[in-house]
Amino acid sequence: MNQASLHRLLSQKGKDSKELFDLRLATNLTLIQKQFFSLYPEERHEKNFKKLLQLLPKLYLERPEALRNQDLQRLKSGNWYQSEKIVGMQLYVEHFNKDLKGLQEKIPYFKKLGVNFLHLMPITTRPKGESDGGYAVNSYLEVDKKYGSKKDLLELTSALRKNGIYLMLDFVVNHTSNEFSWAKKAIKGDKKYQNYYYTYEDFTVPAEFEKTLPEVFPETSPGNFTYIPEMEKWVMTVFNSYQWDLNYTNPEVFLEMLANLVKLTDMGVDVVRFDALAFLWKKIGTISQNLPEAHNLISLFRMCLQVVAPGSILLAEAIVAPTNIVKYFGEGEKRGNECEVAYNASLMALLWNSIATKKTQLLYKSLMHVPPKPKDCTWINYIRCHDDIGLGYENHLIQELGWNPEMHRKFLLDYYCQRLDWSPAKGMLFMYNPKTGDGRITGSAASLLGLEKAIATKNDDLIKESVNKIIMLHGITLAFEGIPLIYAGDEIGTLNDYSFQNDASKKGDSRWVNRPRQDWETISKLEKEDSPQLAIFRTLQKLIKIRKENTVFADHNNLEIYHTGNDHILSLERTHDAKRLLVICNFDENPQVIDSSWIKKLGYFSNGEPLDLVSGEKIALNSALLEVMPYQMLWLMKS
Repeated sequence: MNQASLHRLLSQKGKDSKELFDLRLATNLTLIQKQFFSLYPEERHEKNFKKLLQLLPKLYLERPEALRNQDLQRLKSGNWYQSEKIVGMQLYVEHFNKDLKGLQEKIPYFKKLGVNFLHLMPITTRPKGESDGGYAVNSYLEVDKKYGSKKDLLELTSALRKNGIYLMLDFVVNHTSNEFSWAKKAIKGDKKYQNYYYTYEDFTVPAEFEKTLPEVFPETSPGNFTYIPEMEKWVMTVFNSYQWDLNYTNPEVFLEMLANLVKLTDMGVDVVRFDALAFLWKKIGTISQNLPEAHNLISLFRMCLQVVAPGSILLAEAIVAPTNIVKYFGEGEKRGNECEVAYNASLMALLWNSIATKKTQLLYKSLMHVPPKPKDCTWINYIRCHDDIGLGYENHLIQELGWNPEMHRKFLLDYYCQRLDWSPAKGMLFMYNPKTGDGRITGSAASLLGLEKAIATKNDDLIKESVNKIIMLHGITLAFEGIPLIYAGDEIGTLNDYSFQNDASKKGDSRWVNRPRQDWETISKLEKEDSPQLAIFRTLQKLIKIRKENTVFADHNNLEIYHTGNDHILSLERTHDAKRLLVICNFDENPQVIDSSWIKKLGYFSNGEPLDLVSGEKIALNSALLEVMPYQMLWLMKS
């Protein structure tokens, strides 16, 4: 049983809010103490631990009463984030509708589509010019003026709560910008704040780190350290030269960041996206990613947040190998006690692999290779986001298929990045390293799936095929266990936006090609004329409605994957009580057949022909084979 389950039991006792806080603190105290002293040895940091114990009640008393009441309601209701009724959207506020007030005006649009969970890209203050898309933060709590004010944010979160919409915001936990107040003080020579970062008098220690540290952005920000002339010191900058890595070996940094975290939830944030959490702990002789100390630190954040604000949860932004992703839910005594939610980045990357190869072998191998997640945790499933598509497949699984890993990744880059004339995809390369051949892919879902090329060449067959691909991939995320997340614009098949190439602050970052403005003109015409955009919107709207009406889509660790004997087909089943749903998808451009005997054994034809929820038609068998059309997705329901 994880700690949240214990708090749920405590919440049934009928005590007042403060007493329940005391009980939560007492329940978590042993784990909090253990994690704290595992990072900060007791003989040197007993005073810091006492500071933490003084900080927690202070943060609790500062939490708004309405949110304290919501915390208790959520504790009593169970794992609200595993509900089938949650469907999300990720967006840039300024690209969606100007600012926070403009976003609030669009609540009816979210409700029309069926979206009730929003991830807003960073809205806090950041440097002018380059800011890594807002992930170089000047403040954790102040709203950038271009989005409005903190008052606008509070009004938005209040309106979202009234409309049953959850909010996720980023917490850039690994680094600050070089304009952050701590960095400014460090530059001026303040030793206290120089110790908030990894700063060094000369390059001796950095040189030792560099022996094993990989480069995140080898093209634009090679190396992992930047020399600061004003400070006459080197500072660790793993991502970009203007992003300074926080030194969590200093407990004062943890205490300050915990306060920032809680204050963020106090503004009405339901889910906190822990950005770049795999990088939190640095150690010479390692790649300084996914270290045990990082997991202890994340669990420490979680245990403290759970005491103060148990209605808010953490999402792990860990784009790492599949076997490493599940570790961010917690292992051993931390099992279920790190992040409640994690990005299913592996599923995303594997789906793009299957589109390019038209095969599902690597998808099956990888999914079967991932250890089961704790029952109280869930995924966020998506096909596109603001970021690139990495090719972090496990080499040994590629080799087991008889493929060369390097050549296979080269094929994927060629397929998606316009290096093959026959490919329908129109994507771009990101962070290509000619030394290693490593690279990543950018582009909107619709452009990567052929819609841009189809429209440009006026190829009706390719348009239809592209629309079917878009619907199938989104349908898989809607049917998989976890929270489906649509990237704003994908619901209407928005194409690549090449305007970034004319902006000096963006042209070096091809990820901006898949960060378009929301096309409200197209949306206004959706009901007036038939178009690929209308087909995509209406089908996703329908699938979202179906998902919300069927408890079989809730995440109860109730997903089973079936091999069909056909390498072009993916099949999975969701079950809950007496309900069962079988998902069958064809990744090939030709019709495919599968042996139906195993489907019959599952009972899908025992009471006549099963209903396909996607088409609304019953599926008939004219032989022992079931035919699945190109890029078709079936949702077969058995009651």
